[in-house]
Amino acid sequence: MGKLDGKVAAITGAGRGIGRGIAKTFAAQGAAVVVNDLGVTVAGQQETTSPADDVVKEIKAAGGAAVTNHMDIATVAGGEGLINQAIKEFGKLDILVNVAGILRDRMIFNMTEEEWDAVIKVHLKGHYCTIRPASAYMRERKYGRIINFSSGSALGAPGQPNYAAAKAGILGLTWSSANALAKYNITVNAILPGAATRMTDTVPAGRMPQAGGVRLASEEAEGTARDPINVAPIVVYLASDDAANVTGQAFGASGYRIVRYSHIIPERTIFNSGPWDIDKLFEDIKGTLLTDLQAPRMA
Repeated sequence: MGKLDGKVAAITGAGRGIGRGIAKTFAAQGAAVVVNDLGVTVAGQQETTSPADDVVKEIKAAGGAAVTNHMDIATVAGGEGLINQAIKEFGKLDILVNVAGILRDRMIFNMTEEEWDAVIKVHLKGHYCTIRPASAYMRERKYGRIINFSSGSALGAPGQPNYAAAKAGILGLTWSSANALAKYNITVNAILPGAATRMTDTVPAGRMPQAGGVRLASEEAEGTARDPINVAPIVVYLASDDAANVTGQAFGASGYRIVRYSHIIPERTIFNSGPWDIDKLFEDIKGTLLTDLQAPRMA
């Protein structure tokens, strides 16, 4: 008995890396999978073939059920097409996993408008484009599991202002959607993953975690703590019936460690009896709100 027997899942960005690991693990756990991948480079350039086809072949060879989807989920038509294909091919949709993404890294002071827009479109708008039709369908059925992919970069990665903004936006989208959809028995959660992938290969070594003191390239990660497959188990749990009471949460998954992140909460507060006097605020704030300040951190 698989943990996802009888379920149907649509997974974006499932041709490589983390998405591929999730697709294959879902299939091994009994789910029928729609493997979405546009077939582009990390920078978003079109490739000659889509790796989604290879993933589907592997799943079928292992006895699982899967079909490919090559649509652009950063468009409304692509998001709707993915959801509609799942329903047409397998009769329903139970699970949506949003993994697809690209990078266009640059410091904020020299980032172009195109670099900003491209990353926001694929990540943040891409989540909207799939969640909107999926949630409408799930609302009618009174059942659904939506798992979004944010990133530790949302906590303040230097040189990734577009990516950090998109991934932080995905957390807000996750929390809002979780609150809105809970009464329809739809859960919405987020993953902040850590693994060696094509995307991490492009990030300077000083900004990426290392394994045993040595930075691992994606092609060397299989069987190590940085293997993308290690992200899949918590996603399987959140997609399962056992996670019916888990929604609006963010989990870190990296190597052999899973973390539950806290929500943003008030830390320190000062009050005044009326409108703030500027001089008094300058005096009061230093010994209250500004004590024990910490710079944004990645972990």
